[in-house]
Amino acid sequence: MRRRVVVTGVGAVSPVGATAEQTWAGLLAGRSGVDTLSCFDATGFGTTIAGEVRDFDPSAWLDHKEVKKFDRFIQFAVAASRMALRDSGLVIDESNADRVGVYIGSGIGGVITITESDRTRIEKGPDRVSPFTIPKLLVNMAPGYVSILVGARGPNVSHVSACATGSHSIGEAADAIRAGRADVVLAGGAEAPLTPIAFAGFGKMKALSERNSEPERASRPFDAGRDGFVMGEGAGVLVIEELEHARRRGARILAELAGYGANADAHHITAPAPGGRGAARCMRLTLADAGVAPEEVGYVNAHGTSTPYNDSAETAAIKEVFGDHARRLAVSSTKSMTGHLLGAAGGLEAVISVLALHRGVLPPTINLEVPDPECDLDYVPGTAREQRVRAVMSNAFGFGGTNACLLFRAFA
Repeated sequence: MRRRVVVTGVGAVSPVGATAEQTWAGLLAGRSGVDTLSCFDATGFGTTIAGEVRDFDPSAWLDHKEVKKFDRFIQFAVAASRMALRDSGLVIDESNADRVGVYIGSGIGGVITITESDRTRIEKGPDRVSPFTIPKLLVNMAPGYVSILVGARGPNVSHVSACATGSHSIGEAADAIRAGRADVVLAGGAEAPLTPIAFAGFGKMKALSERNSEPERASRPFDAGRDGFVMGEGAGVLVIEELEHARRRGARILAELAGYGANADAHHITAPAPGGRGAARCMRLTLADAGVAPEEVGYVNAHGTSTPYNDSAETAAIKEVFGDHARRLAVSSTKSMTGHLLGAAGGLEAVISVLALHRGVLPPTINLEVPDPECDLDYVPGTAREQRVRAVMSNAFGFGGTNACLLFRAFA
């Protein structure tokens, strides 16, 4: 029998709240974290809205002397990791440090640092560029710094797989525990992409919503009026550990991470495969890995980006995989409230999925006013729903056709 993996702690920083509990409360209230951009002057851009983390104080999680050494995405990673570690009750010391890993990825990494450092080079010359520039921008510095700060000396890995990054990080971390390479891993994703170059690039692709006059209504997954995703920032981290390790220390177990699937569409650099066939295969791989029948799943936290192609393709994939049971499934997209956190999305949504399973409440999809005829499932519209489920699937699909799904099961 393979080693079982359980979730014992969660941490999150999101546009809806600067902690996991604040985020959860905001989601259940159906509160949007999307507003007009404040982090840079977006005059002249087609999109001027985003899901910003507005009440985040990095000095609450880092020594104030260290804050300037860390790009914002690393600050988020540190905060979410320390939050999750505190939530788990795990103490890292000489007895276990070599068996505690950190798997935190980012889709873009230190793009704020790149932008600011190049501006400094142009305006003031190369000698004025900070010596911390490279350590601040590298994706692997998120888990690197976390490991240094908490003393975790086990496997230290960064995955970079666009919007599937956080889910890949968690799934691969679970595989490391199952294989015996670690007993505990802090796993998830972090992202801080709200920069002019990111908005210019995604805007040129026509990927972003331009509903600038109504920011809180801009992210509207599965709605007929959706016109693109809303970029967001933040982080989501789980503490996952081998079951017997968790039992020995008397840990509170929130859920079992029972299944993980990963594959590729092999179709297009940005568009999903027709009918969501790649996503469907990934969901089937996840169910098989978990040994869970489709009818045991009660809730799907959808990728649900609010883009025309993704939402209809994902709906088609869910119907293909779950068959008649798809009509009895609750499916919601919390991106309707948080926006799309890119490489952090899978991490944050794993946290949300675990809390939904553990607490028996399903977060809603807000702004679903006129459903797209091709999107005809139960998307928990408008209001959170008290409902106990036995298993939850979390979907994440990224540019390049990369897919990752996680299956969380009620622990018994």
